[in-house]
Amino acid sequence: MPAEPFVVVGGDAAGLSAASKFARADADREVVVFEKGRWVSYAHCGTPYFVKGEVDTLTDMLSLSPEAAADRGIDLRREHEVVAVDTDERVVTVDGPDGTFEQPYGDLLVATGARALREPIDGTDLDGAFTLHGLDDAAAIRSFLTDPDEASVADLGGGGFVDEARAARFGAMDPPESVAIVGGGFVGVEMAEAFTAHGLDVHLFQRSGHVLSSFGDAVGERVEEHLETHGVTLHLGASVERLRGDDAGRVEAVVCEGDELAVDAAMVGIGLRPNSDLVADAVDLGETGAIAVDDYGRTSAEGVYAAGDCAEIDHVVTGEPTWNTLGLPANRAGRAIGQTVAGDPEPIGTVANTSVVKAFDLECGRAGVTDFDEARDAGFDPVSETITAGSRSGYYPGSAETTVTLVADRDTGRLLGGTIVGADRAAVRIDTVATALAAELTVAEVERLDLGYAPPFSPVWDPILTAAKVLRGSL
Repeated sequence: MPAEPFVVVGGDAAGLSAASKFARADADREVVVFEKGRWVSYAHCGTPYFVKGEVDTLTDMLSLSPEAAADRGIDLRREHEVVAVDTDERVVTVDGPDGTFEQPYGDLLVATGARALREPIDGTDLDGAFTLHGLDDAAAIRSFLTDPDEASVADLGGGGFVDEARAARFGAMDPPESVAIVGGGFVGVEMAEAFTAHGLDVHLFQRSGHVLSSFGDAVGERVEEHLETHGVTLHLGASVERLRGDDAGRVEAVVCEGDELAVDAAMVGIGLRPNSDLVADAVDLGETGAIAVDDYGRTSAEGVYAAGDCAEIDHVVTGEPTWNTLGLPANRAGRAIGQTVAGDPEPIGTVANTSVVKAFDLECGRAGVTDFDEARDAGFDPVSETITAGSRSGYYPGSAETTVTLVADRDTGRLLGGTIVGADRAAVRIDTVATALAAELTVAEVERLDLGYAPPFSPVWDPILTAAKVLRGSL
């Protein structure tokens, strides 16, 4: 008897990476992917740049088309939602266009992703209030920003996948002149740039002291100054309570600590939550609310794996499970699971939570543990130093101030994390920090790294090396 198929729930980064690897490694066994929506294998991180207009069409952000998936031997079924999992009988219940049915599995990967938070902000169901988590959201927002005489669903390049009715409805509305962005994280900062490009009066509300709070104060302060120079009005330490609508049900104002500000639109970017509810009663969840897995992506249920935004993954510095919602770890974990299910076990790896973000002309990066409370909770005694240095030799054109913060353990000298901000290729420099964290290097060892030098690319002492040299002196 042939083995039951490898069933994958979710057709984005982790899911299709696993299915593709499995199909190549075990061509004799069926792999079935259920995706509840129309879109598969797309770039979440590109959506702000599609809204801005730097990315022309929605299909430009597709990594793997349904046709290409079929060519790889993947049975991809879009608009099929898995609504229940029975780990004892090894079957999933699926709602599809032709009704509900049960699908047996031999092995199961849960790759259901995450969802954008709306709570506790009231009024997020008003017209002109958006979250940005998917290509249909991006299509609706870009249509809303386009003059009705120029708006065209065909211009979105949806390839037949886009929610045309939603895009057309917003495209028929008068475009906004002002917008409130609730949340100063990745989405908030990137969308401030996108909305500004469309000529909107942009107000950004951040509940904590600084935007990009996970990047630390040095990055947040520079980004805030830069946002203001581009006309973004910042409301820091401001907690938004609700969005208020007019009689037609369209956003009219944002209410913040009792005060109102009139706006025509709102973008809510206050975070994500893992889509772990499907298997919450069947497998163990971690403290983050995401699905707990071992080094190979296996859950507590036999034959059930999890990867991507719905699953935890170990942190390279703390050794503890963390929740990471970025593309590389999802793709890598999915690929490893596909290989494991095919019979050649491959660890899913660890993360340093390395992340980069662009704020107009500024580039920001972070990796590892930079928050002192987090470091202490992990058993470290943190110490940090912040330096500012040129990005190239001072006499070479194009050099820009680059600010680096490094954090280390006082007792062992081990590097724990770092952040960087600057206008000249700052973001890619964080990869040096991420590599050092994976190798568990000390600050002294980082200082001795033989990094590339030539005047067009770096000063003799790269800013990362300079920061390590100063931090080593403090240690």
